[in-house]
Amino acid sequence: MPDITYQSGGWLAILASDVTVTGPNIVNNLGDPGTQLTWSNSSPQGGTLPVTDTDGDGQLIAGVDPSATGFTFSGYTVSANGLEFPIFTNASNSFFYIAVDDVSAFNNAVGASGTSNAYQSPENSPNLYLCFAEGTAIATPNGEVAVETLAIGDNVLTAEGRSVAVKWIGRQTVMTRFGPAERLMPVQFAAGSLGDGLPHSDLTVTADHGMLVDGVICHAGALVNGTTITRVPLAQMGESYTVYHIETEAHEIILANGAPAETFIDNVTRRAFDNFAEFEALYGDVPEMEELPYPRAMSARQVPQRIVARLGHRLAG
Repeated sequence: MPDITYQSGGWLAILASDVTVTGPNIVNNLGDPGTQLTWSNSSPQGGTLPVTDTDGDGQLIAGVDPSATGFTFSGYTVSANGLEFPIFTNASNSFFYIAVDDVSAFNNAVGASGTSNAYQSPENSPNLYLCFAEGTAIATPNGEVAVETLAIGDNVLTAEGRSVAVKWIGRQTVMTRFGPAERLMPVQFAAGSLGDGLPHSDLTVTADHGMLVDGVICHAGALVNGTTITRVPLAQMGESYTVYHIETEAHEIILANGAPAETFIDNVTRRAFDNFAEFEALYGDVPEMEELPYPRAMSARQVPQRIVARLGHRLAG
């Protein structure tokens, strides 16, 4: 995996005295997903400095990957002009630095004060993308509709044929520049790859989206076989792409391009979605959801052999 070669044309320095940190489980100015930095003052810094991928894994990891100055990636980013910029910190978290291509353009978009995007730790980032790609056909009582056209209150069909209301549509913009490359690659199921003619047409979901296969919720990435179920190279996705997740009142199995797929389950934070504020305004704090009583395979080694054999036989055939 090639190193990240993001080249910063400048930096914004933020003193820790001007930084507040909000969110869950805050420790030493860092925290879990949902934690944010807010700053009230920043100053431009000169120089062109590279951001390096120390361990060559194709991703920036909080506390591991440094700039040439030795400041390490904090796990926070900030958005401006449709792009996402990494925030670095020194060992004592007394300074935070934002790596930007153009300091003046960044300041014009964000100003000297601002708020970071939610913190994403390497341990939790694999679980942040659990959605359908734009254009996915979702079954409804009135026929299939593209996922991005669904709205709160619309009805969708479960795999058993029940009609259930959409409670919320979570929307995520996936930035391909700084995240774990393999995890950010969507997975494409070729038509018929899951058996019984399903999906009825090529289906693209994120790697951790659960598909119901032979009574097991299998994460899409765990089913990749390199031919009929493949990862979509990030080069085909551009600098960012948008994905959608459907939440219903209960955890359900619905039909995506005809194939059984899960709705949102809150073992992942809703704060990962761009429009989390909409959910919070509509519903506030809600009780934890009860997950459907299916076993879950999150990695290839957890997929039952009967499913591996079936997909392998289909592959060999």
